[in-house]
Amino acid sequence: MPHLGLVALVVRDYDEAIAFYTNALGFDLLEDTRIDDEKRWVVVAPPGARETAVLLAKASTPAQEAAIGDQTGGRVGWFLNTDAFGRDYARMRAAGVVFEEEPRHEPYGTVAVFQDLYGNRWDLLQLNRSS
Repeated sequence: MPHLGLVALVVRDYDEAIAFYTNALGFDLLEDTRIDDEKRWVVVAPPGARETAVLLAKASTPAQEAAIGDQTGGRVGWFLNTDAFGRDYARMRAAGVVFEEEPRHEPYGTVAVFQDLYGNRWDLLQLNRSS
């Protein structure tokens, strides 16, 4: 059965991106394989993720560099689901993650928008059980 395996995220530097995603967001580093002098295959994912992971892809052209931090035109582009919103919100704030707002309750769940180290917008989201 097909499934979404990887989502690419253009980054400025592999090591700073790995540090942010593993330390601030608590992701696991699943793979870091050197391809050549410039490129690496770097994959991170939330602990326990079974299908989808994030490929950290270093920008290699001026157009890719220009997209760093604005890959979705300012919209939230990624949704980090949690089963314990308060715990993860507090841990991420303590790790220096920038939240744009206080948590809010929506019909679908509890959510707060945060930025990654480049300014890409993410939702931290705990869905209601009925969602």
